[in-house]
Amino acid sequence: MHPPPVSLARKAEQSLCGPPRFRLYAESRDHILNETTNAMTNEQRVKLVQSQRKRVTYRNTLLSISGVLLFFIAWELLVVTGIVDKKKLCDVLEIFRLLIVKFTDPNPDGAVLLVNVWSSLKIALCGFGLAIVIGVPLGWLMGWYRGFDAFMRPIFEIIRPIPPVSWIPLTIVWMGIGLPAKSFIVFFAAFVPCLINSYTGIRQTKEVLKNVGKTFGASYFTVFWKVGIPSSMTMTFAGIKVAIGNAWATLVAAEMLAASSGLGYMILMGRSYGRVDLVILGIVVIGVLGVLISAVINLFENLVLGWKKL
Repeated sequence: MHPPPVSLARKAEQSLCGPPRFRLYAESRDHILNETTNAMTNEQRVKLVQSQRKRVTYRNTLLSISGVLLFFIAWELLVVTGIVDKKKLCDVLEIFRLLIVKFTDPNPDGAVLLVNVWSSLKIALCGFGLAIVIGVPLGWLMGWYRGFDAFMRPIFEIIRPIPPVSWIPLTIVWMGIGLPAKSFIVFFAAFVPCLINSYTGIRQTKEVLKNVGKTFGASYFTVFWKVGIPSSMTMTFAGIKVAIGNAWATLVAAEMLAASSGLGYMILMGRSYGRVDLVILGIVVIGVLGVLISAVINLFENLVLGWKKL
């Protein structure tokens, strides 16, 4: 006797899933996975995700620390082995000793380290903060309102290519060499990336999000406030991070040209007196301050954009 005919659907199922024993194994496996997933409560799922994030954060922290340690070890080996002359690059321990001494000794630049740090920090924060307060909202408005963009863009395009350092001579004539003058120069350095990134971010708002807001009866300004600005925050924070680097670079250049204290002035005095260790100490301190400020910005970004990780 011939076996009963097998339907085309049954043949297709057998060809896709394989022999019956393999289908039974696959069905059992899927059943176990579904039961395990269903057995987990929402609280357990949240704890699982949090534990995974903690492990990733812990791993990345260890990698970051290892990278810094390897950098300083390579630096020390270059000097100790004589590959680089000590007159051109002093060793790490010498920089550490000078760091401790500069907390109490004002020589040769005339100020202890904390005075120089505070002098540079308040200038950087004043100019940088002013650039955020003015540049970010201005970029949002230019990106959202086409008429305002047409009005402001020619002015911005004239200002944008001007190097911030070129404002230093004119600023000295206008304001001297005090806090307002250097903050004004830092403002121009940080203003451009803040405006460009906030402008680009809000211009990239998806049309479907705008249309949803309009469908629910939201006004054009409400869509701008509730949809445009939140969708632009990622690009806006990227511009702020670029701006802080520009601010520090311009600040040091301004202090090296016209200042009586600050980290840039300390570097200038180190060069004048042939103190390579003082120059390197100023560079290292600027780098550490930049890392700390960037960490604060990243923390604030995570608080503002935490909803994107859900």
